[in-house]
Amino acid sequence: MPDVEPLVSVVIPTRNRPHLVVRAVRSALEQTLTAIEVVVVVDGPDDETLEVLKAIKDSRLHIKPLPHNLGPAEARNAGVKEARSRWVAFLDHDDEWLPQKLYIQLQIAQQSSHPYPIIGCRLIVRHKMRDLVWPTRFPKPNEPISEYLFCRTQLFAGEAILQSSTIFTAKALLLAVPFRKEAQRHDDLDWVLRATTLNGVGVQFVPETAPLAIWHRDDKRPTLSSNTDWRFSLAWINQNKALVTKRAYASFLMTWLSANAVQEGNRKGSFLLLRQAYRYGTPSALDVILFAGIWLFPPKMRGQMALLFSGKRPGQSRLVF
Repeated sequence: MPDVEPLVSVVIPTRNRPHLVVRAVRSALEQTLTAIEVVVVVDGPDDETLEVLKAIKDSRLHIKPLPHNLGPAEARNAGVKEARSRWVAFLDHDDEWLPQKLYIQLQIAQQSSHPYPIIGCRLIVRHKMRDLVWPTRFPKPNEPISEYLFCRTQLFAGEAILQSSTIFTAKALLLAVPFRKEAQRHDDLDWVLRATTLNGVGVQFVPETAPLAIWHRDDKRPTLSSNTDWRFSLAWINQNKALVTKRAYASFLMTWLSANAVQEGNRKGSFLLLRQAYRYGTPSALDVILFAGIWLFPPKMRGQMALLFSGKRPGQSRLVF
């Protein structure tokens, strides 16, 4: 295929996952929008990954090896600097896209009223035994992004998410607000919270209900809901209080972090989180209910209760609170 000016630059950071990154790259190259470039940032010495990538014969694929391991945040930043197009989409090396993702998101971005839109979409959350489709809802008009991401309006998980492999935005915004290495496992959330403080930035979702990406959870590093290092997460949110509402702060501590503290057997830690939530945040009645359920019932029982009240049959979904 002749080299053409790309409409979208795809940035894929990777390290030591050669069999997975090939799947991700092929899903990008097989998009119905063909005027793209795919920038794979190999995050440190990794001969096997370089070998499998060089075997893909497509002029749109560009490989950028880094001399040292810098982490996913800095690898994304390096890919953004290499990007030639106005628009950038991120794809994690262990995820993949459905064929029309970039075409649909580009149309929405070009028609957006925001100078610097952040376009998300629904995705399939893939486990070995089941698939889910998240998010189950989009942000409400004038809803603060921190409340959309952290505050629950129902008992079951998955209602709100803006995952890294769904993010489509302007290169100019990414240069103005780069990813922060210090955020580590929260780097994508950290970026969204900081980026949305700028004038001209707005979050939109593809209105279609069909998912456009596949999030392979079994191949993932720890995430917001699976990571049990609640102390790191507490330090992170405390450093970023100015970026979240009091309602979002309380919900983050009382639902996500308290579940992690209880999971590691630190019930004293869960009560520390409760005190912090009331001291610096504004808990809702649902936060209190979820906190009590997390503290009183073991994870297996909570899963059974979620299945009972949601009317789902075992194996259909994984709904937890």
